[in-house]
Amino acid sequence: MNTTTNKPTSSDLTAAEVSALWFQYSGDSMAVCIYKYFLTIVENEQIKPILAFALQLAESHITKIVEFFNNANFQIPKGFTASDVNLKAPRLFSDSFLLFYSNMMTIHGLTAYSLAITNSERKDIQNYYFECVAESKELFQKTMDYAKNKPEFSSVPSVPSPHGVEFMDTMGILSNLFGDKRPLSTSEITNLFFNSKKTGFIKSLSLAFSQVAETEDVRKFMQKNVKLAGADAESFNAILQEDLLPIPEKWDADITNSTVSPFSDKLMMFHAAFLVNAALSYYGAALGSSLRSDVIVNYTNVSNHAMQAGALCFNIMVKHGWMEKQPEAIDRKSLAQGAKK
Repeated sequence: MNTTTNKPTSSDLTAAEVSALWFQYSGDSMAVCIYKYFLTIVENEQIKPILAFALQLAESHITKIVEFFNNANFQIPKGFTASDVNLKAPRLFSDSFLLFYSNMMTIHGLTAYSLAITNSERKDIQNYYFECVAESKELFQKTMDYAKNKPEFSSVPSVPSPHGVEFMDTMGILSNLFGDKRPLSTSEITNLFFNSKKTGFIKSLSLAFSQVAETEDVRKFMQKNVKLAGADAESFNAILQEDLLPIPEKWDADITNSTVSPFSDKLMMFHAAFLVNAALSYYGAALGSSLRSDVIVNYTNVSNHAMQAGALCFNIMVKHGWMEKQPEAIDRKSLAQGAKK
């Protein structure tokens, strides 16, 4: 009797673990290219060590991910290499934008690492992502500590304390279709502020990429993304301003007039696709915690814009052969068809 089983061994990787490691490898190989360029243009001696720390983390992550894949005899993704960055390109971003970029991307990293922990079954991979969270926490706090001391830093709005415990006394969503809108809740304020900040970041980065893109369809996509992301950020700001609340700072002025690209079009399109996909996740989470009808409608509209941008990203990347194929399940149908021949 054959007692052999197909149970995974301790070195095998689940689909969830492969997915997390695969995407992190792509993201961190991109980050290595970006931070190497940043370190060639940065002038501020206080920001420089923060960028160097970010580069160190990305490089150490790649080393560890390669180790996980090699031990499992699993294919390593190509990701991005030295051919995707031009370290001789002139300055495209101000020093302040380099810090802002680091803060935004660290937020994305912390979100992804937390999800990877809960989806991983192997304890060594769980522990690896716990280490990633701890390292990213340090990087996030470094960027925040420096940024908070700058005059252009915009803090999330504050609200007064209630005088006691209160309960909703209206029908919520439906009641806001008619008459005066109630003031924004703290969760609505938080999501609107951060989504304005993140979407404004997409706009500014797309503006920079539109100036330096070499391929016509990439350049046109970035120009369109500037308009879409700009309009979406302004839609968040308009709702905040109705309640006389502050809005996040803008970063368009921190893009120089350079037209020489520091990065390959492939890298810039991947970066745009990453941010668009992340935006969809943030919009969905915000939609679930919003009760005002105008806020809900706005998140529906901006989600549609993000899906349009995501489809364009996919088409351009596939067209140019830049879309690296993810690992897939066994194609049983093709195997069966082959056996019949």
